[in-house]
Amino acid sequence: QVRLVESGGGLVQPGGSLRLSCAASGIIFRFVAMAWYRQAPGKNRELVASVTTHGSADYADSVKGRFTISRDNTKNSVYLQMNVLNPEDTAVYYCNAVSPWPSWGQGTQVTVSS
Repeated sequence: QVRLVESGGGLVQPGGSLRLSCAASGIIFRFVAMAWYRQAPGKNRELVASVTTHGSADYADSVKGRFTISRDNTKNSVYLQMNVLNPEDTAVYYCNAVSPWPSWGQGTQVTVSS
């Protein structure tokens, strides 16, 4: 059974940075393309960034140049470095496969506010 545990969220001022982590278990992680998603209040969940099994990344236009996704297959983990955060980045952030499994983690709250 897939288990995803996100961490690293918090309250940060505009222009600040955070690094999110996601630990996955119950899968052969190195064979799975992974992604970060986010869901803001009243909005649908959206894909923010993805990384292939070989480490190639892709980003939503809204975060391109500010966010960096990476993975460590030895730790079954995927990361999201978020820089130059703005209030529009406020959301609950989740990791999952690019073709997401039905089971989601609890997510980690990111709040950007002064």
